[in-house]
Amino acid sequence: MATAKLPVLALPHPSILLPSARVTIPVSKSLGQLLLSLIEGSDALPIVAAIPLTSPVNDDKTLPPPPDVSANQVSSDLPLAEWGTAARVLRLVRPPASTRTSPQQPYLVSLHGLTRVRLLPSKNKLTAQLVTSSLQTRDVEYPPQETVPSKEAVERFKQAAGRLLERLSRDSMQLSRREGYAKILGMLDDLQDARAPWMADVLMGTLNSEYADNLAILSTPDAEARLQTATTIFLKQASISEVSRKIASAVDESLSKQQKEFFLKQQLTAIQRELQALQKGSGDSPSGNANNLPSGPIDTNAGTADKGSGSELDDDEQHEADDLADLKRRIEAMAVGSEERKMGVREWRRLKRIPQGSVENGVIRTYLEWLTSIPWPNSAPLSPSSASTSDLKDRSFLKNARSQLDSDHFGLEKIKKRLIEYLAVVRLKELNNEKEQQTQEQNSEPKAEGKEVVLYDKQQSPKIPSSPAPAPKRRKAIRGPILLFVGPPGTGKTSLGQSIAKSLGRPFQRISLGGVRDEAEIRGHRRTYVASGPGLIVQALRKAGRPDPVLLLDEIDKIGQSNFHGDPGAALLEVLDPEQNWNFNDHYINVPVDLSQVLFICTANSLDTISTPLLDRCEIIQLSGYTYDEKMHIARRFLLPKQLTANGLEPEHVTITEPALLHIATRVLESDLEQILGISRYDESEMEREARRGLIYGLVVTGAGEGGVMPVESIAVPGTGKLKLTGSLGDVIRESGELALSWVKRHAWELGMVDRPMEDVLKAGRGLGMPGSKEAAVDIHLHLPAGAQKKDGPSAGVAMTCALVSLLTGACVPSTTAMTGEITLRGRVTAVGGIKEKVLGAHRAQMTKVILPYANRKDVEHDVPLEVRNEMEFVFVRTVQEALEAAFGKGALGWRGTVGDGAGRHVLMESRL
Repeated sequence: MATAKLPVLALPHPSILLPSARVTIPVSKSLGQLLLSLIEGSDALPIVAAIPLTSPVNDDKTLPPPPDVSANQVSSDLPLAEWGTAARVLRLVRPPASTRTSPQQPYLVSLHGLTRVRLLPSKNKLTAQLVTSSLQTRDVEYPPQETVPSKEAVERFKQAAGRLLERLSRDSMQLSRREGYAKILGMLDDLQDARAPWMADVLMGTLNSEYADNLAILSTPDAEARLQTATTIFLKQASISEVSRKIASAVDESLSKQQKEFFLKQQLTAIQRELQALQKGSGDSPSGNANNLPSGPIDTNAGTADKGSGSELDDDEQHEADDLADLKRRIEAMAVGSEERKMGVREWRRLKRIPQGSVENGVIRTYLEWLTSIPWPNSAPLSPSSASTSDLKDRSFLKNARSQLDSDHFGLEKIKKRLIEYLAVVRLKELNNEKEQQTQEQNSEPKAEGKEVVLYDKQQSPKIPSSPAPAPKRRKAIRGPILLFVGPPGTGKTSLGQSIAKSLGRPFQRISLGGVRDEAEIRGHRRTYVASGPGLIVQALRKAGRPDPVLLLDEIDKIGQSNFHGDPGAALLEVLDPEQNWNFNDHYINVPVDLSQVLFICTANSLDTISTPLLDRCEIIQLSGYTYDEKMHIARRFLLPKQLTANGLEPEHVTITEPALLHIATRVLESDLEQILGISRYDESEMEREARRGLIYGLVVTGAGEGGVMPVESIAVPGTGKLKLTGSLGDVIRESGELALSWVKRHAWELGMVDRPMEDVLKAGRGLGMPGSKEAAVDIHLHLPAGAQKKDGPSAGVAMTCALVSLLTGACVPSTTAMTGEITLRGRVTAVGGIKEKVLGAHRAQMTKVILPYANRKDVEHDVPLEVRNEMEFVFVRTVQEALEAAFGKGALGWRGTVGDGAGRHVLMESRL
């Protein structure tokens, strides 16, 4: 590449000279005289290196220092671009003689761009004073000869340039400009590929392009790359021109519509005023108001009927003004410096700038209505609240709370005790918070000495302090446990939440989460979506009207699983976490909402479908089924009066005795209740039991949370020694059946089922009741009835073992004995869950003896009511052998040798004579 020495002339920012273009710039007096000397001393027009400045130079000919650097540390380098243009000085215009002595009057120099040059680095730095007062000669480098660009690049360049020129010609209002654009379009059609880079420079110099785009073209000496850069720039400018034209057209159309709307509204107002005047005149006439039109005083200033004579749907303009004034009042009531107030002020300003009839106006108003209706903890209440802490301060608060719980619910003693403990903690923390707040107020009271009192004047705008106002302090929340009531339907989970709200004097809101499968139902939809709105949590807060309500999250076990809509259960993690919910972010509100003062209560029928992290945030309180005694009291105190009132009956019209309530059968006016209400749906199959070989009654917990009795049936059929399990059984309960058969096979010799140890009882068993050969192999079919119901869980091992032992030995278990428990291969009986439900189910089925794992002894003592324990016999077992003896009776099974659990037994001798 060729090099040369040229005088450097800095182009003032943002001027740029491209090759083949011309520019006229002002220069200082000293530079003008130097250029004049250069012209006079040359035979031809001189050539200079026109290098653009990348940032402006101040009037004092110095560069602005960076914001983080002091003035004496500013570098002396000028922000000159790397690439410039070798330009010929065409003309130099001196100022008039009258002003030539004035240093403020500049010279004007006209330059014509020839080719690109690159300014080579030098040891001598160029300063602002040197550039503005002298022509410094520097080494420059000429780029190599341009190559011919590719066909594809040239075609894309022609298309982009043609699109831009057509758009500019269509939008131009001057005829000369449109003709000029048309001529350039004609030149593009006949343009040769080698001349395309030159045309790119010409178009960039002709069009009103941005400084950065011109500098990018100037700094690209390669022809192919320059065409690509120009293509990108032209496409951008064409798109900007199209969008600008659309916006201008839309604005003109909107203004036209507004003018028409204003004119028509004025006409409509005048017509309504005339009609009301006619109605008033006809009402005063002797004939009266024949059309029965509303009459009354007319307010000519407002142009509408008086509020007393018209409908509340009239006077839209006045209602609109009232609504806006109410919104403004609510925003002003928010705490100064809070996030919600900042957001409200910002959206209010946007609302005032947007026309009333536009869609965006309605979107912003809806958002402001939601934002201002949320009870923010630190904002001033819009109306005096009926809630206060006087109830908590009262010494009889806990006594009143206990009375409230007793009046709403019968029984549930342990649950009521736990709730009273929680309310006691709430009261204590509230009193401590009040004392702490009083102490802080006393310490923060300003002293009268040395303080200046400033009166507030509405006419004067308040002075803005130098430091931002401190954000309001967040009220210390009472972080109690998240109570999770788990139990079958109808046990009083929801009504317990209502009783707690009544005890605390707080509003109660219920949120049903059953079937919710979208995360946005919890967190809210973003405002970019059509018909978006806040989530269920914020909606409940708005309905409650206070920042400390009692929110009942009902049926959290029925939330939809994770899908492409998100995981609503994961969104609840933030809501129910006391360490995070003070800063809960709803996507629609987009302002942190404080949920730390909210008392959350959750309900569920089962814990199986609830995620482990969500359970970790909750304190689980089990609500099991009721005993017969509790059901009798509930029916007498709550259900019967409610049904009598609902059906318009008086207490003397109906006589219901205790046996009638117990057996769901009564007589009203000598009519059977079954004829009135229909056939009883109570299943009597639990009561129809018999003691027979291979039949055992186990205890289960149904899907609704109720306990019941499940028979385990087994029979022997001809086969090859296999086990068949039926009854819609899951994997866990199938494994329990295999465990039971393995244990029986292992201990078949000790139980006297086979003649030799480790002999397969199913292939060489005795006394199976099968006709034919003694050595006939059999299969065992084990069935749990009600095949339409899914059954699974680790609680049927003991029942299955007893069923197999009964089948293979012929011994029977009494029909009044039920059992539950899981077993291991070594014969241990392990604990199971749902003891209270299972025991109550056995009591309802009139079982007198229940066999349970020894590890569940504490569950019976703590959870099962005393009246149930007094009516039943409980046997707690540690091993399978103890379970068999408890089921069949001591000595009913003839044990021989030593059983696998290590317990010694008398050896039974069998005669061989």
